[in-house]
Amino acid sequence: MPNILLALVACAAYGVLAAYFWRAQSRGEGDKVSRGAMGHLVLIPLVLHGYLLTQDVFAGGGLNLSMTNALSLIVWLTLLVYSVARFFYPICGLQTLVLPLAAVTVLLPELFPSEHPLSNTGLLAFMAHIAAAMLAYSLFTIAVLHAVLISQVEKRLHHATLPRVLQNLPPLLTMETLLFRMIAAGFVLLTLTLVSGVMFSEEIFGKAWQLNHKVLFGFISWLVFAVLLWGHHFYGWRGRIAVRWTVSGFVFLLLAYLGSKFVLEVLLHR
Repeated sequence: MPNILLALVACAAYGVLAAYFWRAQSRGEGDKVSRGAMGHLVLIPLVLHGYLLTQDVFAGGGLNLSMTNALSLIVWLTLLVYSVARFFYPICGLQTLVLPLAAVTVLLPELFPSEHPLSNTGLLAFMAHIAAAMLAYSLFTIAVLHAVLISQVEKRLHHATLPRVLQNLPPLLTMETLLFRMIAAGFVLLTLTLVSGVMFSEEIFGKAWQLNHKVLFGFISWLVFAVLLWGHHFYGWRGRIAVRWTVSGFVFLLLAYLGSKFVLEVLLHR
């Protein structure tokens, strides 16, 4: 079956499951349904999505991390983390919000294919660098989603206009605990990504390390998350302060990688 047809099947499955879980969440049964037999059906489009990613990312024996492939991979990893975490935390409402994103991103590499193969893909250091970077992006994607939802719940609580779907999200304290766990794990992976990029630049990229806009935004993002974790540990930062710092760090991270990808591939066609 052609990849575009598989992508359409995965997209449709993501969409149907998103609608089903959204209705269950609005009835207050989201987590019960997510942990039951219906919740396991997410694995079907997830496996299809993963298969398509292997076809697109490893096309031609190299490593093709174009902007569309990178976006699809980040969202796939995000949904994979949620699919495992749903057995330990009440996060059906959060998983439901990611499913529509997955439905869109699974189609992007097939509708807008782009060839940007990377060299040195046979090196272990290179593959470890890329794996750490993609996992860091996925964890920070989850973190920023949590931060935005925390902000919305806190804002609407004060106005007594909390929608039913938001009412059935995990308690704020649970969401904040998950937020900082995700940030801490993502911070470790981001640190490994930056350190490996500096120390093994010639082995990984084939050239000496240099300070460019991508590296600069990466280090700024690292600093933002470092300050946030420090403030949370020593001063108990939470709520709106945590939300602002999380979103800021994520924006710098987007500028570091996807921002440069967008400029090079979409605007400059390189």
